[in-house]
Amino acid sequence: MTTATGLPWRRFFLLLAVAGLLVLGGCTTTGGDKYASAGGSAADVRHRAQTHLELAAGYLEHGQLQVAQSEAQIALQSDPSYADAYDLSGMVYMAMNDHEQARAQFQRAMTLKKDNASAMHNLAWLLCQDRNYAESDALFARALDAPNANRPQTLLARGVCQARAGNPAQAEATLMRAYELDAANPLTGYNLALLMFQRGDAERARFYIRRLNNSELANAESLWLGIRVERQLGDRVAVEQLAEQLRRRFPDSVELSAYEQGRFDE
Repeated sequence: MTTATGLPWRRFFLLLAVAGLLVLGGCTTTGGDKYASAGGSAADVRHRAQTHLELAAGYLEHGQLQVAQSEAQIALQSDPSYADAYDLSGMVYMAMNDHEQARAQFQRAMTLKKDNASAMHNLAWLLCQDRNYAESDALFARALDAPNANRPQTLLARGVCQARAGNPAQAEATLMRAYELDAANPLTGYNLALLMFQRGDAERARFYIRRLNNSELANAESLWLGIRVERQLGDRVAVEQLAEQLRRRFPDSVELSAYEQGRFDE
Protein backbone atom coordinates (compact mmCIF):
# COMPACT_ATOMS: atom_id res chain seq x y z
CA MET A 1 0.00 0.00 0.00
CA THR A 2 1.79 3.14 -1.20
CA THR A 3 1.11 6.84 -1.38
CA ALA A 4 1.84 9.00 -4.38
CA THR A 5 5.24 9.62 -2.78
CA GLY A 6 6.03 5.90 -2.78
CA LEU A 7 5.75 5.46 0.97
CA PRO A 8 3.42 2.83 2.41
CA TRP A 9 0.45 4.57 4.02
CA ARG A 10 0.89 2.92 7.41
CA ARG A 11 4.60 3.72 7.49
CA PHE A 12 3.87 7.22 6.20
CA PHE A 13 1.48 7.71 9.11
CA LEU A 14 3.85 6.35 11.74
CA LEU A 15 7.14 7.81 10.62
CA LEU A 16 6.37 11.00 8.73
CA ALA A 17 3.24 12.66 10.08
CA VAL A 18 4.18 12.41 13.74
CA ALA A 19 7.86 13.10 13.07
CA GLY A 20 6.88 16.37 11.41
CA LEU A 21 4.96 17.31 14.56
CA LEU A 22 8.06 16.66 16.64
CA VAL A 23 10.36 18.83 14.57
CA LEU A 24 7.89 21.69 14.39
CA GLY A 25 7.50 21.59 18.15
CA GLY A 26 11.17 21.10 18.94
CA CYS A 27 12.09 24.70 19.57
CA THR A 28 9.41 25.07 22.22
CA THR A 29 10.88 22.53 24.64
CA THR A 30 12.59 24.01 27.66
CA GLY A 31 15.86 22.86 29.13
CA GLY A 32 19.53 22.83 28.30
CA ASP A 33 20.75 25.44 30.77
CA LYS A 34 22.78 23.12 32.98
CA TYR A 35 24.66 21.83 29.92
CA ALA A 36 25.46 25.26 28.49
CA SER A 37 28.83 25.56 30.20
CA ALA A 38 30.10 22.52 28.31
CA GLY A 39 29.56 24.07 24.90
CA GLY A 40 28.10 27.57 24.83
CA SER A 41 24.85 29.14 25.94
CA ALA A 42 21.64 27.25 26.58
CA ALA A 43 20.32 28.58 23.28
CA ASP A 44 23.40 27.28 21.44
CA VAL A 45 23.06 23.87 23.07
CA ARG A 46 19.41 23.61 22.12
CA HIS A 47 20.07 24.82 18.59
CA ARG A 48 22.72 22.16 18.02
CA ALA A 49 20.44 19.47 19.44
CA GLN A 50 17.52 20.65 17.33
CA THR A 51 19.64 20.60 14.17
CA HIS A 52 20.52 16.95 14.76
CA LEU A 53 16.92 16.16 15.63
CA GLU A 54 15.74 17.60 12.33
CA LEU A 55 18.34 15.48 10.53
CA ALA A 56 17.12 12.43 12.45
CA ALA A 57 13.53 13.14 11.41
CA GLY A 58 14.58 13.40 7.78
CA TYR A 59 16.42 10.09 7.88
CA LEU A 60 13.47 8.49 9.65
CA GLU A 61 11.11 9.74 6.98
CA HIS A 62 13.22 8.00 4.34
CA GLY A 63 13.60 4.77 6.27
CA GLN A 64 17.29 5.19 7.11
CA LEU A 65 16.78 4.01 10.67
CA GLN A 66 20.34 3.47 11.86
CA VAL A 67 21.41 6.93 10.73
CA ALA A 68 18.27 8.45 12.23
CA GLN A 69 19.01 6.84 15.58
CA SER A 70 22.61 8.05 15.43
CA GLU A 71 21.47 11.64 14.86
CA ALA A 72 18.91 11.39 17.66
CA GLN A 73 21.63 10.17 20.03
CA ILE A 74 23.88 13.09 19.05
CA ALA A 75 20.99 15.42 19.85
CA LEU A 76 20.63 13.80 23.27
CA GLN A 77 24.36 13.97 23.92
CA SER A 78 24.22 17.68 23.13
CA ASP A 79 21.21 18.24 25.36
CA PRO A 80 20.10 15.32 27.59
CA SER A 81 17.07 17.34 28.72
CA TYR A 82 15.60 17.52 25.21
CA ALA A 83 12.27 15.70 25.47
CA ASP A 84 11.55 15.78 21.74
CA ALA A 85 14.80 13.93 21.01
CA TYR A 86 13.73 11.08 23.30
CA ASP A 87 10.38 11.08 21.53
CA LEU A 88 11.91 10.77 18.08
CA SER A 89 14.41 8.21 19.32
CA GLY A 90 11.45 6.17 20.51
CA MET A 91 9.88 6.41 17.07
CA VAL A 92 13.04 5.03 15.51
CA TYR A 93 13.16 2.14 17.97
CA MET A 94 9.49 1.47 17.24
CA ALA A 95 10.27 1.36 13.51
CA MET A 96 13.09 -1.08 14.32
CA ASN A 97 10.54 -3.20 16.22
CA ASP A 98 12.44 -2.71 19.49
CA HIS A 99 9.38 -1.97 21.57
CA GLU A 100 11.10 -2.16 24.94
CA GLN A 101 13.55 0.60 24.05
CA ALA A 102 10.84 2.61 22.32
CA ARG A 103 8.61 2.52 25.38
CA ALA A 104 11.48 3.67 27.62
CA GLN A 105 12.22 6.60 25.30
CA PHE A 106 8.59 7.73 25.14
CA GLN A 107 8.25 7.50 28.90
CA ARG A 108 11.40 9.59 29.36
CA ALA A 109 10.00 12.20 26.97
CA MET A 110 6.78 12.31 28.98
CA THR A 111 8.74 12.75 32.22
CA LEU A 112 10.77 15.64 30.85
CA LYS A 113 7.89 17.48 29.19
CA LYS A 114 4.54 17.75 30.93
CA ASP A 115 1.46 17.05 28.80
CA ASN A 116 3.65 15.78 25.95
CA ALA A 117 0.98 15.12 23.35
CA SER A 118 3.37 13.65 20.79
CA ALA A 119 5.03 11.19 23.19
CA MET A 120 1.63 10.12 24.55
CA HIS A 121 0.36 9.58 21.01
CA ASN A 122 3.42 7.53 20.09
CA LEU A 123 3.35 5.42 23.23
CA ALA A 124 -0.38 4.81 22.75
CA TRP A 125 0.30 3.61 19.20
CA LEU A 126 3.05 1.34 20.48
CA LEU A 127 0.69 -0.13 23.07
CA CYS A 128 -1.86 -0.69 20.32
CA GLN A 129 0.68 -2.65 18.29
CA ASP A 130 1.35 -4.76 21.37
CA ARG A 131 -2.43 -5.34 21.71
CA ASN A 132 -2.65 -3.50 25.02
CA TYR A 133 -5.84 -1.90 23.75
CA ALA A 134 -7.35 -0.58 26.98
CA GLU A 135 -4.12 1.11 28.07
CA SER A 136 -3.62 2.42 24.55
CA ASP A 137 -7.09 3.95 24.33
CA ALA A 138 -6.74 5.65 27.71
CA LEU A 139 -3.43 7.20 26.63
CA PHE A 140 -4.89 8.38 23.33
CA ALA A 141 -7.60 10.14 25.36
CA ARG A 142 -4.93 11.89 27.44
CA ALA A 143 -3.05 12.90 24.29
CA LEU A 144 -6.20 14.43 22.82
CA ASP A 145 -6.67 16.56 25.95
CA ALA A 146 -3.05 17.77 25.97
CA PRO A 147 -2.03 21.20 24.70
CA ASN A 148 -0.64 21.23 21.15
CA ALA A 149 -2.21 17.86 20.34
CA ASN A 150 -2.44 16.95 16.68
CA ARG A 151 -6.08 16.04 17.09
CA PRO A 152 -6.83 14.75 13.56
CA GLN A 153 -3.79 12.47 13.63
CA THR A 154 -4.41 11.19 17.15
CA LEU A 155 -8.10 10.59 16.42
CA LEU A 156 -7.06 8.65 13.33
CA ALA A 157 -4.64 6.47 15.28
CA ARG A 158 -7.18 5.93 18.06
CA GLY A 159 -9.87 4.93 15.58
CA VAL A 160 -7.58 2.42 13.87
CA CYS A 161 -6.71 0.92 17.25
CA GLN A 162 -10.35 0.74 18.30
CA ALA A 163 -11.08 -1.19 15.10
CA ARG A 164 -8.20 -3.56 15.84
CA ALA A 165 -9.58 -4.05 19.34
CA GLY A 166 -12.88 -5.24 17.87
CA ASN A 167 -14.91 -2.08 18.47
CA PRO A 168 -15.97 -1.05 14.94
CA ALA A 169 -18.83 1.26 15.97
CA GLN A 170 -16.57 3.17 18.36
CA ALA A 171 -13.83 3.24 15.72
CA GLU A 172 -16.17 4.65 13.08
CA ALA A 173 -17.32 7.43 15.42
CA THR A 174 -13.71 8.35 16.24
CA LEU A 175 -12.69 8.32 12.59
CA MET A 176 -15.66 10.53 11.70
CA ARG A 177 -14.34 13.11 14.17
CA ALA A 178 -10.92 12.86 12.55
CA TYR A 179 -12.47 13.25 9.09
CA GLU A 180 -14.37 16.36 10.17
CA LEU A 181 -11.08 17.93 11.21
CA ASP A 182 -9.01 16.76 8.22
CA ALA A 183 -10.99 15.38 5.31
CA ALA A 184 -7.89 15.32 3.09
CA ASN A 185 -6.08 12.62 5.06
CA PRO A 186 -6.15 9.48 2.87
CA LEU A 187 -5.79 7.13 5.81
CA THR A 188 -8.87 8.53 7.49
CA GLY A 189 -10.98 8.30 4.35
CA TYR A 190 -9.78 4.79 3.58
CA ASN A 191 -10.38 3.43 7.07
CA LEU A 192 -13.84 5.01 7.26
CA ALA A 193 -14.79 3.48 3.91
CA LEU A 194 -13.43 0.10 4.98
CA LEU A 195 -15.41 0.06 8.23
CA MET A 196 -18.61 1.05 6.44
CA PHE A 197 -18.07 -1.59 3.77
CA GLN A 198 -17.40 -4.26 6.39
CA ARG A 199 -20.66 -3.52 8.18
CA GLY A 200 -22.60 -3.70 4.92
CA ASP A 201 -23.11 0.00 4.14
CA ALA A 202 -21.56 0.05 0.67
CA GLU A 203 -23.43 3.23 -0.32
CA ARG A 204 -21.78 5.31 2.41
CA ALA A 205 -18.45 3.59 1.84
CA ARG A 206 -18.66 4.63 -1.82
CA PHE A 207 -18.71 8.33 -0.88
CA TYR A 208 -15.43 8.15 1.04
CA ILE A 209 -13.54 5.76 -1.21
CA ARG A 210 -14.56 7.57 -4.41
CA ARG A 211 -13.29 10.83 -2.99
CA LEU A 212 -9.96 9.18 -2.23
CA ASN A 213 -9.70 7.36 -5.55
CA ASN A 214 -10.44 10.57 -7.45
CA SER A 215 -7.40 12.19 -5.83
CA GLU A 216 -3.68 11.83 -6.51
CA LEU A 217 -3.35 9.83 -3.27
CA ALA A 218 -5.21 6.81 -4.62
CA ASN A 219 -3.17 3.61 -4.41
CA ALA A 220 -3.53 -0.11 -5.01
CA GLU A 221 -5.36 -0.76 -1.75
CA SER A 222 -7.81 2.11 -2.14
CA LEU A 223 -8.55 1.14 -5.74
CA TRP A 224 -9.15 -2.46 -4.65
CA LEU A 225 -11.56 -1.35 -1.93
CA GLY A 226 -13.29 0.85 -4.51
CA ILE A 227 -13.66 -2.14 -6.83
CA ARG A 228 -15.21 -4.23 -4.07
CA VAL A 229 -17.60 -1.42 -3.10
CA GLU A 230 -18.73 -0.79 -6.68
CA ARG A 231 -19.12 -4.52 -7.31
CA GLN A 232 -21.34 -4.78 -4.23
CA LEU A 233 -23.47 -1.92 -5.58
CA GLY A 234 -23.64 -3.49 -9.06
CA ASP A 235 -21.82 -0.75 -10.98
CA ARG A 236 -19.87 -2.76 -13.58
CA VAL A 237 -18.63 0.32 -15.42
CA ALA A 238 -17.07 1.76 -12.27
CA VAL A 239 -15.51 -1.64 -11.47
CA GLU A 240 -13.84 -1.81 -14.89
CA GLN A 241 -12.61 1.78 -14.67
CA LEU A 242 -10.99 1.14 -11.31
CA ALA A 243 -9.58 -2.18 -12.47
CA GLU A 244 -7.97 -0.46 -15.45
CA GLN A 245 -6.31 2.03 -13.13
CA LEU A 246 -5.08 -0.86 -11.00
CA ARG A 247 -3.58 -2.62 -14.06
CA ARG A 248 -1.95 0.52 -15.39
CA ARG A 249 -0.56 1.97 -12.17
CA PHE A 250 0.09 -1.07 -9.98
CA PRO A 251 0.68 -4.04 -12.31
CA ASP A 252 2.65 -6.01 -9.70
CA SER A 253 0.31 -5.43 -6.78
CA VAL A 254 -1.30 -8.17 -4.73
CA GLU A 255 -4.57 -6.29 -5.19
CA LEU A 256 -4.47 -6.75 -8.97
CA SER A 257 -3.71 -10.43 -8.46
CA ALA A 258 -6.73 -10.72 -6.17
CA TYR A 259 -8.93 -8.98 -8.74
CA GLU A 260 -7.81 -11.21 -11.60
CA GLN A 261 -8.40 -14.32 -9.46
CA GLY A 262 -11.86 -13.10 -8.38
CA ARG A 263 -10.98 -13.07 -4.67
CA PHE A 264 -13.43 -10.30 -3.78
CA ASP A 265 -14.48 -11.56 -0.36
CA GLU A 266 -11.12 -12.07 1.34
